[in-house]
Amino acid sequence: MPKQEKGKSHATRPVSKRPPSWCKYQPEEVEALVIKLAREGHPPSRIGTILRDQYAIPLVKPLTGKTITQILNEAELAPSLPEDLSNLLKKAARLSTHLEKHRKDLHNKRALQLVEAKIHKLARYYKREGVLPPNWKYEPKVASIA
Repeated sequence: MPKQEKGKSHATRPVSKRPPSWCKYQPEEVEALVIKLAREGHPPSRIGTILRDQYAIPLVKPLTGKTITQILNEAELAPSLPEDLSNLLKKAARLSTHLEKHRKDLHNKRALQLVEAKIHKLARYYKREGVLPPNWKYEPKVASIA
């Protein structure tokens, strides 16, 4: 019996790159839905979840030929920072404010170090891909932790 992973649904994406036969949306309708949801303030990951759960659109790319982020870029609604990087920045800010109050919390001090390492690694990738400008730099909220 295989080892049971914790916390993973092990969902696999569809093998076929073609849109499913039961999905009756046209590409223009899907793009309009993505733009409408972005104007309501939803991030790209939540747009994908809403389309899947409420509109029965499993994946946007097989239907439209473009990803959600590409559609948002064309409509000039894309966030300035990639979503995964901005989520890590928010997490680092929360951890550093926590550490200002609780200076001896060594577990969360380590967690902040790990999050900041992920931020640096992701920023390096996005600079290399041209998503971030080459002079972009993460400025940690300096909590004087000794």
